[in-house]
Amino acid sequence: MKAELLDFKIESNEEISTQFLKREIFTFRDAAKFIQNLDYGRNTDKTDLKKIFTENRGTCSSKHALLKTLAVENGFYGIQLTIGIFRMNATNTPKIKNRLLKYDIDFIPEAHTYLKYRGQYFDFTRTGSSAKDFIDDLLSEVEIEPNEIGEEKIKIHQTFLNNWVKDNADMKYSAKEIWAIREECIEDLSN
Repeated sequence: MKAELLDFKIESNEEISTQFLKREIFTFRDAAKFIQNLDYGRNTDKTDLKKIFTENRGTCSSKHALLKTLAVENGFYGIQLTIGIFRMNATNTPKIKNRLLKYDIDFIPEAHTYLKYRGQYFDFTRTGSSAKDFIDDLLSEVEIEPNEIGEEKIKIHQTFLNNWVKDNADMKYSAKEIWAIREECIEDLSN
């Protein structure tokens, strides 16, 4: 069964809603489609969601925080902004295969941000992305607010990594080293 996302008309005159209306985007579904089709890339300031519009790109965190904010501005509070920690591996993320081989590891616990609505998962990170890309590899989930996509997301992710390294005595890397390898993987994804 295909997940059915909430839809509504964008009628708020608040900041994010206005950005969509200026672009003649009038419904939440059309806004989600617009966001999904934008390039993937870090914004110069991830705490300023309007940067997505001026830089025509965003990450999983900024894109989904923007959509959550749009929903709240229009009085829809049932959509959850969620961080899931998943096993990022060569199967679900082929662009990092060589990096994982270089360091001789099967996967890295990666934080991914997405939306949940009525128990269903929605991923608008890239054109063609969906929850099928990560759901079978989920290790942990935490609901957050849009203003927590910066430092709080990093803290959640690093706490998970620290615990994961402690719980895996055979891990040959420290949490700090895993974080550095992860950054290399993110670079691979951006290229």
